[in-house]
Amino acid sequence: MRVGLYPGTFDPITYGHVDIIRRAAMLVDRLVIGVAINRDKGPLFDLEDRVAMIEAECVALSAETGTEIVVHPFENLLIDCAHDVGATLIIRGLRAVSDFEYEFQMVGMNRALDSSVETVFLMAEARHQAIASKLVKEIARLGGDVTKFVPPAVEGALRARFA
Repeated sequence: MRVGLYPGTFDPITYGHVDIIRRAAMLVDRLVIGVAINRDKGPLFDLEDRVAMIEAECVALSAETGTEIVVHPFENLLIDCAHDVGATLIIRGLRAVSDFEYEFQMVGMNRALDSSVETVFLMAEARHQAIASKLVKEIARLGGDVTKFVPPAVEGALRARFA
């Protein structure tokens, strides 16, 4: 069984993330969405809320793709998380060239830690490339419309958070 790990903070999950999840699910038999517990980033949504939002979106994606999709919070090294979930493939989404520089360094470090775990980059569809969770939160905080960027349940959660 081919297991892939798609890690991120997902604060909150966006249509860009959903696009990467959908396409990553076609590459593996089991896709683990690794939700990083990154206390340094100070997420808007707590871990339980982020996990619930991702799980809600992945029900339909799992049915659509036929791939088992599970959500797994983690607070250790990414390569250790890959070992924990049995992943031999790490999936990373890219939006712009600037993402590549950081991701290139991460791949090098992960390969030095365990060369048996491969990393695959997927570009978000063009219509989703500009979407960043940080920008979505800023738009929502200032009362803007985020319906083009996030699923309806996430939009509702953002609206409630900034009401």
